[in-house]
Amino acid sequence: MSRAFTRPGFSLIVGAMAVAFLASPTAAGKFPEPARDTPRAAAKDLQTAVLAGGCFWGVEAVFEGLEGVGDVVSGYAGGQEKTAHYEMVGTGRTGHAESVKVTYDASKITYGQLLKVFFSVAHDPTELNRQGPDEGPQYRSAIFYANDEQKQVAEAYIAQLNSAKVFKKPIVTQVAPLQGFFMAEESHQNFLRLHPTYPYIVYNDLPKLDALKKDWPEMLKKAGTK
Repeated sequence: MSRAFTRPGFSLIVGAMAVAFLASPTAAGKFPEPARDTPRAAAKDLQTAVLAGGCFWGVEAVFEGLEGVGDVVSGYAGGQEKTAHYEMVGTGRTGHAESVKVTYDASKITYGQLLKVFFSVAHDPTELNRQGPDEGPQYRSAIFYANDEQKQVAEAYIAQLNSAKVFKKPIVTQVAPLQGFFMAEESHQNFLRLHPTYPYIVYNDLPKLDALKKDWPEMLKKAGTK
């Protein structure tokens, strides 16, 4: 099996334990809406958001399921283009984090709403330099903002969630300027859709989709929508 289809440090036992967070970090329906958000566009307006929340396989699949999201790409952010390769990123010494670039229609979904899903079901924002069974800074929680508006919305929402004590521990999500996003190898794109029975996916990522459907059904794409 090629390394492109493995996750360093993965174990079924640890993976199963990681699912506990995804059952719901707070009671369904009580996760707060962002008090500060970008305005809803009056007409179709394609924007992008770059987010890191551990292994990009599951994070990609979560955002692909949202109404208003047109494209999600797995890749690397936080380091240099020359080191944006899976083998190198896996060393934890490149500065990169496994990330996703979400292209969305700002007339249908806002940046703050994307962050709501990011914090509530896509990953655990209280884990430092790890996510579930994966360890290292390449699996850190991070928001790479493209402009000052995204930065302000992200920082305000983190402060709001911490103040409300939505999580039992403080949020450790890094908020950093986007210096570049580099698409990951083709073998990592649409991984969950192409490999739904892969053990890592079953134990760590399918529960995220279940949580998304349970907690935010109104945000899901309608049947037949790409």
